[in-house]
Amino acid sequence: MTNIPEEQKIASLSPREKISLWLPLIVGLSIAVGLWIGFELHKRSRPATSYVLREDGQVLMPANDKIGEILQLINARYMEAADIAKLEDAAIEGLLQKLDPHSSYIPLAEVQGVNESLTGSFEGIGVEFYLLEDTVLVVGVTEGGPSDTAGLQKGDKIIYVEDSLISKKGITNRQVIEKLKGEANSQVKVKIARQGEKGLKSVTITRGQIPIRSVEVAYMLDAKTGFIKINRFSDKTYKEFMEAVEDLIENNKMQHLVIDLRQNPGGYLTASTEILTQLFDSKKLLVYTQGRSYKRKEYNSTGKPFFKIAKLAVLIDEGSASASEIVAGAIQDNDRGIIVGRRSFGKGLVQEPYYLTDSSVLRLTVARYYTPSGRLIQRPYEKGDLEDYEDDLQKRYLAGELYSKDSIKITDTVKYYTTGGRVVYGGGGIMPDVFVPLDTLMRNLYYNQLAATAAPFVYKMLEIQREKWKQAYPTYEVFQANFNLAPNTFDDFIKYTESKGLTRNELIISSAQTPLLLLIRAYIAQQLFGDDGFFRTMHQQDKIVKKALQEISN
Repeated sequence: MTNIPEEQKIASLSPREKISLWLPLIVGLSIAVGLWIGFELHKRSRPATSYVLREDGQVLMPANDKIGEILQLINARYMEAADIAKLEDAAIEGLLQKLDPHSSYIPLAEVQGVNESLTGSFEGIGVEFYLLEDTVLVVGVTEGGPSDTAGLQKGDKIIYVEDSLISKKGITNRQVIEKLKGEANSQVKVKIARQGEKGLKSVTITRGQIPIRSVEVAYMLDAKTGFIKINRFSDKTYKEFMEAVEDLIENNKMQHLVIDLRQNPGGYLTASTEILTQLFDSKKLLVYTQGRSYKRKEYNSTGKPFFKIAKLAVLIDEGSASASEIVAGAIQDNDRGIIVGRRSFGKGLVQEPYYLTDSSVLRLTVARYYTPSGRLIQRPYEKGDLEDYEDDLQKRYLAGELYSKDSIKITDTVKYYTTGGRVVYGGGGIMPDVFVPLDTLMRNLYYNQLAATAAPFVYKMLEIQREKWKQAYPTYEVFQANFNLAPNTFDDFIKYTESKGLTRNELIISSAQTPLLLLIRAYIAQQLFGDDGFFRTMHQQDKIVKKALQEISN
């Protein structure tokens, strides 16, 4: 049988037969074209930016937006290679600046550090060190931590980490941290030099979880009044606070309490409200939040505190912000205690974290918080003018308000009332009930340079005196009663500062001798007795602490 070519077969078909042959292909192409047209019309009709929420409900990321398109164009067509990741971060930061001063973006490289301060722990060996003349000097050891367990002590000098010489000229803090920090349960070998011992001592340290304490110190100011300093509000702050209160009441018969929130930048709102509920013996509104997409949410005390605290004072200053102001505002508005110090920072905005696809974090302002009387304590700001907002402290200084209560500018003249009928104002932080001015020395550059040199000066002294002083003063009480600095200490200190490049200023030196000698004494107490020793020494001349104690006593 003769084989007929396919072309001839098709050519011999009738028109109806040809249509039947091509019809499936035509229909398929029509459907494909229709789907493509529909997709394009849908894409053009939807909003410029859509959002996708990750399964855990935490992530909010743009699925299609102009920023993404621009970055793709730059990546594809720009005249030279560009760092797209850096451009993306810069675009996000620029966008957020048009919102408010506290919405922020945390790049992936910084997320761990930020989370550590709020979760209250990090992985490492548990030491605090100081680079003293290119030598890594251990100035603090976490009690019960890996280094403490391995036998490291204050005053030890870390010479080698593994086989790397680490005490050498040009070494930086970051380089030391990178060598010592690592995952929990991993090991690091160090060689240390210890005063009074010959040669180097080898120590193997098993890294672990190191707590970052938010309750910095807790002790008794007098026979009835306790003192607790909180430096941030992390997820462990409430537990630490309750442990401190229990110890002060059970072991020291504490009746009254001073809570120090100076220079506390805030943290978790819930940590502040959990602490507040332990300070009220009846149900009280503590704070409420409200935003465009957030209905009013109230935080109230239970009226069932675990311990009874009679009189209460809260210390604040221009560095007290956010959760610190929630505590101060609730205490003030409910007439629960007295607020002592200077006007607080003025942050009344609530941020919520959203984890993006690369695990970087967007902290977006979603609501405002209000004190029980209805005050919004957020200070005014112009959107996009972050520099002006950050210059607020300088403005306060120039206006004289750090030194005079009468110089405080009230931006919100609306009167709010405490439960007892006292008038309070919002719009720019918490105004203290008792104002205590800043010492003018604290704003002097030369004085602050001298103060910054006090710690290394003490560390040099301790290279000779540490063991002698440890034996002579076994407790802080013995130290406080009997320790005296040598008569020539201040002169030696000034000579030391000159050797570090500071030019002598006789006018400031004459007025700075007393506070600087107290600071030197406090650093010695810190090395011998920990942070308790430092703060107990400094509080002897702390005007705000003394004023709070006076108000409670009265």
